[in-house]
Amino acid sequence: MAHLLGGENLTVSFATRTVLDGVTLGLEDGDRIGMVGRNGDGKSTLMRLLALRSTPDSGRVTKRGDVTVGYLDQGDVLDGDLTVGAAIVGDRADHEWAANAKIREVMGGLVGDVDWHANVHALSGGQKRRVALAKLLIEDHDVIMLDEPTNHLDVEGVAWLARHLKTRWRANQGAFLVVTHDRWFLDEVCNYTWEVHDAMVDMFDGGYAAYVLARAERDRMAAVVEGKRQQLVKKELAWLRRGAPARTAKPKFRIEAANDLIADVPDPRDSVALSKMATARLGKDVLDLENVTLDFEGGQSGQKLFDNITLRLAPGERLGLVGVNGAGKSTLLKLLNGEIQPTSGKVKRGKTVVTAVLTQDVKELDDVSDLRVIEVIEREKRSFSVGGKEFTAGQLVEQLGFTKEKQWTPVSDLSGGERRRLQLLRLLVGEPNVLMLDEPTNDLDTDTLAAVEDVLDGWPGTLVVVSHDRYLLERVTDNQMALLGDGQLRGLPGGVDQYLELREAALASGAVGGGSGAPTSASGSSSSAAAPSGASEAEKREARKDLNRIDRQLGKIAQQEEKLHAQMAAKSESGDFDALGELNTKLRELLDEKEGLELEWLEAAEILGE
Repeated sequence: MAHLLGGENLTVSFATRTVLDGVTLGLEDGDRIGMVGRNGDGKSTLMRLLALRSTPDSGRVTKRGDVTVGYLDQGDVLDGDLTVGAAIVGDRADHEWAANAKIREVMGGLVGDVDWHANVHALSGGQKRRVALAKLLIEDHDVIMLDEPTNHLDVEGVAWLARHLKTRWRANQGAFLVVTHDRWFLDEVCNYTWEVHDAMVDMFDGGYAAYVLARAERDRMAAVVEGKRQQLVKKELAWLRRGAPARTAKPKFRIEAANDLIADVPDPRDSVALSKMATARLGKDVLDLENVTLDFEGGQSGQKLFDNITLRLAPGERLGLVGVNGAGKSTLLKLLNGEIQPTSGKVKRGKTVVTAVLTQDVKELDDVSDLRVIEVIEREKRSFSVGGKEFTAGQLVEQLGFTKEKQWTPVSDLSGGERRRLQLLRLLVGEPNVLMLDEPTNDLDTDTLAAVEDVLDGWPGTLVVVSHDRYLLERVTDNQMALLGDGQLRGLPGGVDQYLELREAALASGAVGGGSGAPTSASGSSSSAAAPSGASEAEKREARKDLNRIDRQLGKIAQQEEKLHAQMAAKSESGDFDALGELNTKLRELLDEKEGLELEWLEAAEILGE
């Protein structure tokens, strides 16, 4: 593979803290890299260095002369006075860009429902994000760097972006580097994962699931990572193995490796015990919406946000809500919380119900900005029960990532992710029995998300989650429902995949209108590009045979690999380095054969749609 760009001995320090210390890495053709790590550990710093947006204290970044790099910043960098069309295509005439099928596909996938002539400053946060993405993706770049591209995108937007990145280049062409907390997205598009931590970068093959497995193996073999973090990693593995069927489509030898690691891990939630606790705390009645209709705020007569919907929440129910932007997800939470009243219909609330809502903007912390983190929690309560265990306020704060030193930080000095963690803690210690979370994953890193999910696993109340993060929805909720923008609320027995199918069907039938302007006609090309290839039954039968054959071969290779490692360890102890060299050559040949078989397995699995 051809080298595109890289960094040599990169070192960056802020005041007395070193963020990167002598890091050397690079991107080659075909690399699809996801970058993970705790907030503040240097992910965005490293990306800016590689994109030549900033310079290191020492070391250098090299780039092949003809390589072009596209970069998407976390912040809003668009000129608010421009129209959507001018922000994306500049002063190019319509016929210039409309003749390009790739540009039309991007337009249809990202801004087909955005008013082409609206000013950028009038758009919502999600619309601005899609406009910025469209501006980047219509350009021809050898390398694309995306810093939190899924922020403010709905489930459909995240799925479209994943499809686009998977098909933008051929397998051995181009490269991208993405920083995101969306673990489904990482699994879907990445073939390598970089973990930034402690001023260094560790590299792993595969997406997020493979990274979790590899990290768990590394930590267990080294035996140097504290028990709490190891338990979280193992619990994540338990979810990955026991979760949605699509996630278990991997070679049997990898499933067996995961099973060995999680053999002693209990189920993420004891559903029976939690249901009993929830019923005891809540009673039989929780929150019901009966034949509720709600008009659009400020809309014309007859315009309805919700049209005669009914929703009943049971004690201990865990409900996930997905939907298009503007369909009313946050408004539905406000209805359930009693903040607004319906135009018609009834909202019934149980006598023992105590609700708490985590909003998107976390303005609730403004009134305690002068306090320190631990003071905010202790002012609410000094002890808290999670999963049958008693925690002090300090222990609970530490469980969600606030170290003992960080606990004494003033609220006004916290980052966005830290503020969301603190507000969630503040809600939990108030002991609500109905918890509603509106986009809770915004600004949180993957380790913090795992810690939040660990807390929610032992929480016995009724949970309602609005999120575009399908990994989180599948992880902490048992049922999902969708708002498709037609005023109705639909159950999703098939989960988020069923929601995306419904949206594609609606777009194909023209049931969902787009925005005004030229890009609206491009939505058809986007949906057609995502259509399955439609393998014949004969091809599928052959693919199943190939999968079985490859699984057997990979199992034999795993045994041979284990024997070679044992032989190499024995030769190393005896000092027979000639024999050790021969064994190492055999091992490399074996690993090359294994890699080829894994590629064959993936090709066969793709034919079967797994």
